[in-house]
Amino acid sequence: MTLNNTPRPQWLTFDCYGTLIQWDEGLKAVVEKMLSDKGEHAVDATKLIEVYDRHEHRLEQTPPHRSFRELSTLGLQLALAELGLPSQPEDSQRLAAAIPNMPPFVEVIDTLAQLKAMGFKLCIVSNTDDDIIAGNVAQLGGHIDRVITAQQAGAYKPAPRLFDYAHEQLGVTRDEVVHICASPTLDHTAARDMGFRCVWIDRGTGRQLLPDYRPDAILSSLDQVLPLFKSLGWT
Repeated sequence: MTLNNTPRPQWLTFDCYGTLIQWDEGLKAVVEKMLSDKGEHAVDATKLIEVYDRHEHRLEQTPPHRSFRELSTLGLQLALAELGLPSQPEDSQRLAAAIPNMPPFVEVIDTLAQLKAMGFKLCIVSNTDDDIIAGNVAQLGGHIDRVITAQQAGAYKPAPRLFDYAHEQLGVTRDEVVHICASPTLDHTAARDMGFRCVWIDRGTGRQLLPDYRPDAILSSLDQVLPLFKSLGWT
């Protein structure tokens, strides 16, 4: 797939965590502190995050729809139990409190400013709650025009419902949007099933492409979208 010979989008939609905001780094810091408070054990942060992600993603697709705060609390409790570690209320409280303070990647604010100057409208589409993401959006220099969350749509990625809701709210068709993201599991699945254009920001985290889908472009950092879009004449 390629963006060549496709129309200039009106809107750019972004995954938030891992694309704009330092999710992996922030989550690891929280989990390491959590584990250090639990005494002697053989569980490291990488393992707990892996098990937590598995439970969280399953719960996101399991009715009834729950807020991300509820879902992350339950996912963390299940992960700790699976690994034989005790769970305290402050564990999930610590995670929920840390997410809004996770900072953007170093190139993000300047890149968003330049995309705005090129005439694009910018929207975040994220698997979270409005109150959680507000702290992250406040760090993005005022460049984001809209924020669409799973809380608003009543659905989590990769379910098409969240993207359908976002496109309806923005008043655009799929051909009038390019989505920029870091998660193959969540965002690429939706792009494959729905047919919207997608740019993958592969920050070297080890996440793998889906076996049956390749995004329209693969870049290693957000600022690389600027020369890409200029090469397409999207200035």
